[in-house]
Amino acid sequence: MRLLSVDPGEKRIGVAISDPLAITAQGLETIIFTKQEQALDRIAELCEEYGVERLIVGNPLKLDGTRGTAAQLAEELACRLQERTGLPVVLVDERLTSGSAEKILLADGTKRKKRRAVRDKLAAALILETYLAHHKRSLSVEKNEFDK
Repeated sequence: MRLLSVDPGEKRIGVAISDPLAITAQGLETIIFTKQEQALDRIAELCEEYGVERLIVGNPLKLDGTRGTAAQLAEELACRLQERTGLPVVLVDERLTSGSAEKILLADGTKRKKRRAVRDKLAAALILETYLAHHKRSLSVEKNEFDK
């Protein structure tokens, strides 16, 4: 079961993909867009190209767990992706993933210009890793059901 995750933003969307067995996550690309429709089209293309079976969308809740404007925009994106692709979409709490991605890149010594280019897809990979870690057991059950 291949999964694709997105780290939503107003101008950029980070994208990550799982391996075919849904064990690991790799940053795939950062979509830079002026109209959300462009980003939706590219995500749909990636879903087809990689045979994605489920989309994971980062939900940027506030630190206290409440929904703010960014979370509402992520939920709207999730709905639009489900309508556009016909795939199941899961929202995953992504508090602090962009900050974590930035810290990883700083620790690695990545230059500022390069960090901006890879931060979003790294954040998407962290979101996907979080999802995989919490759903590892249920994903293996689903894979076994498909094998029958």
